[in-house]
Amino acid sequence: PAFELCEQAALPGREEYLNSEKFEIRDWDLQRPGHIRQAISWINRIRRENPALQQTRHLEFYDTNNEALLAYGKVSDDLMNRIIVVINLDNHHTQSGWLRLPLAELKIDPQQPFLVRDLLSNDHYLWNGENNYVQIDPSAMPAHILSIRQSMKRETDFDYFI
Repeated sequence: PAFELCEQAALPGREEYLNSEKFEIRDWDLQRPGHIRQAISWINRIRRENPALQQTRHLEFYDTNNEALLAYGKVSDDLMNRIIVVINLDNHHTQSGWLRLPLAELKIDPQQPFLVRDLLSNDHYLWNGENNYVQIDPSAMPAHILSIRQSMKRETDFDYFI
């Protein structure tokens, strides 16, 4: 065969494998195109800027109609910072589906549209109701980290509206 499957057993009394990569010395080209260094920097910045991602409480997994999409949410204690993470588990194909959000728990009015911003791409999406469409192309970015906007300004909120 072109490849062999090697089963490795953990070392006795330890969770490590005998030939673990952890013990290898590698020379990584951190500047090569496609390196995850930039993405890791973005994710670390997002974590520092969002209180919901700085604690382990308030984690909830959300339903999707596509098994290749994993979705969960985190909120800060005061519900002022609400984050939704959607991950494409298929690293070769674009995956899409419907994400179901618990609007009451997130303190979102089901009758009003709300804005979510992807903190990785800075794209904005206008969502409405508890079921919303997501699509993730892993060749661009394998996940969305979405921040729910507390309130949206409407045309009637501005001085010039008569």
